[in-house]
Amino acid sequence: MDRGRVTRRRARLAARGVPRRAAWALAGLVVWSLAACTAPATPAPSATGQQVEVLTWWASGAEKLAMDVLVQQFRAAHPDVTYVDGSVVGGAGSVAKDVLGSRLANHDPPDTFQVHGGAELAAHVEAGQVQPLTDLYDRLGLTDVLSPAVLDLVSVDGVPYAVPVDVHRANLLWANTAVLVAAGLDPTARYDSLDSWLDALSAVRASGHVPLALGSTWTQVHLLEAVLLSRLGPQAYAGLWDGTTDATSPAVATAVGDFARLLGYTNPDRDSLDWQDAATLVANGDAAFTVMGDWAQQVLDPPVVWAPFPGTEGVDDVVLDAFAVPVGAPHPDGAEAWLTTIAGAETQAAFANAKGAAPARADVPMTALDTYPRTAFLALRSGVRVPSLAHGMAAPPDALTEITDVVARLANGTASTSQLQAALAEAATPAATPAASTP
Repeated sequence: MDRGRVTRRRARLAARGVPRRAAWALAGLVVWSLAACTAPATPAPSATGQQVEVLTWWASGAEKLAMDVLVQQFRAAHPDVTYVDGSVVGGAGSVAKDVLGSRLANHDPPDTFQVHGGAELAAHVEAGQVQPLTDLYDRLGLTDVLSPAVLDLVSVDGVPYAVPVDVHRANLLWANTAVLVAAGLDPTARYDSLDSWLDALSAVRASGHVPLALGSTWTQVHLLEAVLLSRLGPQAYAGLWDGTTDATSPAVATAVGDFARLLGYTNPDRDSLDWQDAATLVANGDAAFTVMGDWAQQVLDPPVVWAPFPGTEGVDDVVLDAFAVPVGAPHPDGAEAWLTTIAGAETQAAFANAKGAAPARADVPMTALDTYPRTAFLALRSGVRVPSLAHGMAAPPDALTEITDVVARLANGTASTSQLQAALAEAATPAATPAASTP
């Protein structure tokens, strides 16, 4: 590993003002005690002339149906404000983020936009692209109803910049039990290690099924982070992003090698699929396993079951969705109306049930939640939390872009595991606070 490259990259980050600490996501892990590049055509304005354009990547399939729940709640609460759909399809948000970047650069911001907490939000803050929401938080009393962990994820230097709407966990393994039985495997087994799961994958391949369904590059990065978490454990995994873990170590080399080995068990058409397509292979019985967050329950039903990714029992790889207000938002009153609606406990319960997630608010009644959101909510009140790499929580956007590029080239045979390990080493951003905290 060229240490000079790491030093030069950190110097570039400092020169651009990228923070040394992106709240909890860059500090490490936490224990939680509780498409076009222009604005869409505007519909006819309301009688008051008020409107709000909301840019989101929840634009198709089950995610769009869940987003519709938020829109319905908003329209019921604010019939005098016209909702303008700024949704952008594709790439688990990557296309929407590109569109957002172009619009912000061209001084054509939406009124509010979806963003992941942690490093992704912090990059917008440091670029001077989003407005602080301290006054809104005070009026709504949000500081009192969000756990400290969630509040940290939407804050930089103690100032909130986004309103969280849900919390997902990324490190889940989905399995078609019928395919497992056909391969001679126990359909109720929970794999306590990556090695035991690799044995199961070999058995599935021998039965003539695809062992592991995978999609395009971002889902491959999603798989990489699960492998890193499994092999390194939560403390060392989180340390990759704050510099306390040596990414050039043999342990990281082993994990990267395991990831490359897993690619050999996947479907050859992976680069042409998104996560829903990979999940469909499992649902249809063409593949045994897929690795995806709990949002996959929207499209996966029995005989498909879920369990923690092998070796990550008791750890949640967290993805937090929120909405922020860009500097120069043309309709600030409309943006405030949107944020006020999605911050409400009733709205968050309805959305959690539709999306398959835990609500961001800590005070949502358990009785308001369906079975899985209740399970997720309880799990998120205890245990170790780490930030997701693939979903922008753990590393700054440019570092994630570099890792994603190397993963893509590794998958098509034009990069080596040592190059991927070097990209992980460059992603580290020294933290200003300890890498872990406990209650």
